[in-house]
Amino acid sequence: MSINLSQMCDRVIGSLAKDGVRPRLLLHSCCAPCSSYVTEYLSPYFDLTLFFYNPNIFPFEEFQKRYSELVRYVNERFNGEIKIICPEWDHREFLSFADGLYDEPEGGERCLKCYALRLEATARAAAAGKFPFYCTTLSVSPHKNAVALYEIGTEFGEKSGVTYLPSDFKKKDGYKRSIELSREYGLYRQDFCGCPFSEIEAKKKRERRSTE
Repeated sequence: MSINLSQMCDRVIGSLAKDGVRPRLLLHSCCAPCSSYVTEYLSPYFDLTLFFYNPNIFPFEEFQKRYSELVRYVNERFNGEIKIICPEWDHREFLSFADGLYDEPEGGERCLKCYALRLEATARAAAAGKFPFYCTTLSVSPHKNAVALYEIGTEFGEKSGVTYLPSDFKKKDGYKRSIELSREYGLYRQDFCGCPFSEIEAKKKRERRSTE
């Protein structure tokens, strides 16, 4: 049975609007381009705090660049009203989770482990900060499995006592809007998710396109 996560999200938002509440939500952010549309979409309904936890990103200079762009976007678009939490970067956390899966293709078991690593940390942070909701910007990408993110996010949310907001932000032209906002704000937009394995695969794709 298929799951329409976009409709499920709309129902949650509709119930909040009906009750006249704007609850706090901890939003895992992978980068500024993905966060651009998602923050635009969710900010009218939730009091957002961004959680930039991405130990998969390598090297540290790439991590810093993506974080700096996120800070710049939030400051320019929301006048700094959306807070950002940035835990200390430790790439060893990701490598430990990815051990034995280095040769997996993009979207395979290694990526699912990476989803779990980041969503579990976000769920725990949400519980510690007393956020009733949490979710991630990752589903805005057409390369990310929204159903897998929902299942993993729901599991860790239940363990932590936090509600994972069902979402597939690529729907309703969300990905297209993220591209428009990236252009409007001149955001640094990369062609790989951030981990060294995805960068290698992206380089191979670029090389294939250049020889075609």
